[in-house]
Amino acid sequence: MGAGRESAAGPGAAAARHTGYQGREGAGPRVTRSSGSPVSPIAPVASERLLIRPSGPLRGTAVVNGAKNAALPIMAACLLTDEPSIIERVPHVTDVVTMIEILRQLGVSVSFADGRLSVAPGRYTGTAAPYDLVSRMRASVCVLGPLLTRQGKAQVSMPGGCVIGPRPIDLHLKGLQALGAAFTIEHGYVVGTASGLRGGRVQLGGAFGSSVLATANVMMAATLAEGVTTIEQAACEPEVVDLAHCLIGMGARIEGQGGPVIRVEGVSRLRGAHHRIIPDRIESGTLMIAAAMVGGDLTLEGARAEHLGAVIDKLAEAEVVIEKLDSALRVRAAHPPRAVEITTLPFPGFPTDLQAQMMALMAVGRGVSVLTEKVYPERFMHIGELNRMGAAITREGSSAIVKGVERLSGAPVNGSDLRASAALLLAGMCAENQTELTGVEHLKRGYQNLEEQLVRLGADIQRIS
Repeated sequence: MGAGRESAAGPGAAAARHTGYQGREGAGPRVTRSSGSPVSPIAPVASERLLIRPSGPLRGTAVVNGAKNAALPIMAACLLTDEPSIIERVPHVTDVVTMIEILRQLGVSVSFADGRLSVAPGRYTGTAAPYDLVSRMRASVCVLGPLLTRQGKAQVSMPGGCVIGPRPIDLHLKGLQALGAAFTIEHGYVVGTASGLRGGRVQLGGAFGSSVLATANVMMAATLAEGVTTIEQAACEPEVVDLAHCLIGMGARIEGQGGPVIRVEGVSRLRGAHHRIIPDRIESGTLMIAAAMVGGDLTLEGARAEHLGAVIDKLAEAEVVIEKLDSALRVRAAHPPRAVEITTLPFPGFPTDLQAQMMALMAVGRGVSVLTEKVYPERFMHIGELNRMGAAITREGSSAIVKGVERLSGAPVNGSDLRASAALLLAGMCAENQTELTGVEHLKRGYQNLEEQLVRLGADIQRIS
């Protein structure tokens, strides 16, 4: 998380074990169905591609959509109560549609239209989240904690998501075991049982830092556990804080969110939620980097400076002008960026979910940049595709050395995952000639309307089949 530290791929991704991480009104078809009816899909087609031509400066205002890395755990939190919940500013992305299908599979009634999600759990009886849904995205593991604390059992397929390195769910299981749950792995499913969870001391530090989704899972489970739970080495990401605020609004007793130690005092029941999702800091950062790449004057309505401190600092170091407004950020850039050194870290460090986009920016920077990936050290699948466009990037272990070039050259490229696809889209905007991007179905996993936003601001992008 991270969201948020994030998750893209199809069912084949589920075969690999990965670590927990983590990532709106507007374009896209509406989804309004009763429980049991099929959800209207966003319908990304694998054969679709984007034709991207050189862009002039971006000018105008973009409204930042809700954060999908916050929305997904909050949707799972609706399982903690039998009362109806209303969640607003929910992005219409494929991961949200998948989570809707998981909730319905469990017997929950869900409707979704114009960024407003209505969830009516009632006395749902389902406890199984099946492979065909869970394999599509990693955040689906977030139903594990709510199901265990509410139903006493859960059967969740091993999760999928972006193929960006090892991300085992061990921390989720370890944390829930500390509260009294027991687990077995059977036929590709995590099968959990709990005869009443009890508060305890949970440590969630992993090899690459804290886990956003494990923190979310344990925090949700602890809200209805007997006694007090102390979560140490908790993730500090804004998406975790947003979940905590939603749970507190439901009647949970939580303190310390946003810091490394979270304390949860269990209660006997929770009421329904009425919550508005925070703006997506990764979408904000992607648009900020887009303006830095092609120049212009861009205002991002809803972007929160307090969620983007490390990004703002690095862009300012690259000589991009960032102005903090009352409820927006203004981004101005008029010349190629200066090279900077970046190390991705859990919040408040530089987010791993913007590493690929920042690498695309540094590919046309002045000087030599070093980008070190401390969250997912194998998250470099975009290097080869950027080099196909004329970038000069070499990998040394968990670092990428980027020698800035004067210009990129359009080429056929393929996005391997959500953020890699976004990076290649931005690279195409500042490249000579035309870039043809495949793998664009990944974009709809985390961006509601990225290409439409960019076109409105002045980019030349065409989607074709």
